Amino acid sequence: MRVWIDLTNSPHVLVMRPVIEVLREDGHDVEVTARDFAQTLQLLDRFAIEHTAIGRHRGERLPAKALGLASRSAALVRWARAHTRAHAHARGGPFTNEQPPRPRRGGGRRRARAPFDIALGHGSNDVSVAARLLRIPCSTTFDYEWAAVQHHLNCRLAQAVVVPDAIPPERLDRYGARGKVRAYEGLKEEYYLADFEPDPAVLAELGLDPDRPIVVVRTPPEVSLYHRFQNDIFSDVISYMREGAQRDGVQSVVLPRTGAQRAQLSGVPGFTVPERAIDAQSLIAYADLVISAGGTMNREAVALGTPVYTTFEGRLGAVDERLIAEGRLRRLGGVEQLDLSKRDSTAGSGPAGGRVRRDPRRLVELLLSPLAA
Repeated sequence: MRVWIDLTNSPHVLVMRPVIEVLREDGHDVEVTARDFAQTLQLLDRFAIEHTAIGRHRGERLPAKALGLASRSAALVRWARAHTRAHAHARGGPFTNEQPPRPRRGGGRRRARAPFDIALGHGSNDVSVAARLLRIPCSTTFDYEWAAVQHHLNCRLAQAVVVPDAIPPERLDRYGARGKVRAYEGLKEEYYLADFEPDPAVLAELGLDPDRPIVVVRTPPEVSLYHRFQNDIFSDVISYMREGAQRDGVQSVVLPRTGAQRAQLSGVPGFTVPERAIDAQSLIAYADLVISAGGTMNREAVALGTPVYTTFEGRLGAVDERLIAEGRLRRLGGVEQLDLSKRDSTAGSGPAGGRVRRDPRRLVELLLSPLAA
């Protein structure tokens, strides 16, 4: 079976890494395309995932996003057709997607074979559009249900919508997902971190002292359509962390999402701002506190047992609602809530508390479900 996976943002690499590994272990031919945005390409290199870089992020405004969708989807279609011709030529066979339709009994016509058997994406609108144009079955997955522009397109074009069971299926009906929802238990992070063990080498790489408090800070997703405003709480966090560095020797590692954010934060005294992708999961595991305006890093901290606050000011999704109700994630109302001291001694040898590890084969089964129909 030939599987196409498209990655458009940094967290998608983490989610799809075990999916790619399982598919390849089972003998399937997996091709990966990726958009040049945030640390997506750097993470693919770090995990040694062979890929083809196609397109880039076009900007945060809706017209720019629409242009980016059209241009990159067209580029993906061209790549898929060219790649299939090259693949067929290497095997000494015909260019299967260029074959004329063969007559069928009863006077009908048979479609030419599609370039791939299925296309998969984590919220990638581009691959959903390209797959529809190429007549390839498609599955999409996500864990935040209020990104309406994205979901109206993806859920209507995909044949399977793979989401956490925390999201009520009726919340996705308006996007055209009725009858397509395939739910999995727990957090996606519990699947892709199932084989993860923290590596203390990241502390030395960043010049961090494990005997002093370590706080990991993730910036807001300013280019996301569902986060279209200034985050005042996050601004307070930045000021508070700078004071903590000067007063108490707190080590703050700030992980920006964009080059502009990195340039703005790199000059702040007391902050460590990595210039490229790092082993963020190990850093989170050894941290004393995580403060994040996004979603994936919050849930990674939950999965690894590290105390975490969210500064997200958009509409909470069902996953975060459940985590907050369970006390596993805390919503930050003000910097006075923050405890910048060291955790107990168990933090020195890795994440505290019990971890839930889930088999990524379950995600693979759900993602491939359109082929079983």
